[in-house]
Amino acid sequence: MDGKLLIFSAPSGAGKTTIVKHLISVFPSLEFSISACSRKPRNGEVNGVDYYFLTPEDFRQRIENNEFVEWEEVYPGLYYGTLWSEVRKIWDKGHHVVFDVDVKGGLNLKKKFPNNSLAVFVMPPSIDDLKQRLLKRGTESEESIGTRIGKAEHEMTFAKQFDKIIVNNQVETAFAEAEKVVTDFIK
Repeated sequence: MDGKLLIFSAPSGAGKTTIVKHLISVFPSLEFSISACSRKPRNGEVNGVDYYFLTPEDFRQRIENNEFVEWEEVYPGLYYGTLWSEVRKIWDKGHHVVFDVDVKGGLNLKKKFPNNSLAVFVMPPSIDDLKQRLLKRGTESEESIGTRIGKAEHEMTFAKQFDKIIVNNQVETAFAEAEKVVTDFIK
């Protein structure tokens, strides 16, 4: 029996990862789907915990082998995707899969699993707020932040295609809203 899929998507910096981590700590039946990517690990990231870090060549080979539920070339040579093995591992435990994916990946998953998925879009209060959050991280260059803001503006135009939208203006409120959405869905 396949479980359900909870898909959380948002522009970078909107707070989806914080919300997903909170939900996993509250609901024992939820398990995070670790994505695969072709980028180098950032400081402190661990293979198999934060991501499955693959070389671009290995990633492309796995695409050829149909090992991905969904995948995307986010930037030239930079791939992100969800491995079938990861989803099956979670379902085999009787758990529901939680995805923290970009907007395109979220919509692809929703299309692939229309009957047992819930797609949630985490919306930043504003583009300016998003820029401040990215600056506070201190992990991006000015140019990179500019690129991410441009991408975020584009991604926000897809919000209406998701089942639910949570505006992350205040984190406790966003947590409560996300908990209610999840409770209603997994019942």
